[in-house]
Amino acid sequence: MGKIDIGRVVIGGIVAGIVIDVIEFVLNGIVLANQWLDVMSSIHRPPLGSNEIIAFNILGLVQGLAAVWTYAAIRPRFGAGPKTAVYAAVLTWVTAYLVADALPTIMGVLPVALAVKLAGVGLVEIIVATVAGAYVYKEPS
Repeated sequence: MGKIDIGRVVIGGIVAGIVIDVIEFVLNGIVLANQWLDVMSSIHRPPLGSNEIIAFNILGLVQGLAAVWTYAAIRPRFGAGPKTAVYAAVLTWVTAYLVADALPTIMGVLPVALAVKLAGVGLVEIIVATVAGAYVYKEPS
């Protein structure tokens, strides 16, 4: 079993993170913007500012890195390619999206309909991002 090329994980993770951040901007900053204003108002919080948006973008990069690292880690067992990238994406989705959306929904902070939208788009988003990041990942020679 070969070693993971950390440099390639970082490059692939950045690619995946950019995909995540772009889709999240369109989803949350444009499509669901009014729903987020309602959610923040319902919990007596101001709308998100630039500091929070920067933090979300950094977390998008972290998710991309985690997804591509997962791909690199499972690649020797499942083989290289998009199918393995989808496996890595689904694992990342469960741990980084589904759980993150479920917790505030269970607490009554996030409406169920919004959580379903976030989780559904998140699944597509992380699959596309992980496949893109895995495309640039290569094992060391």
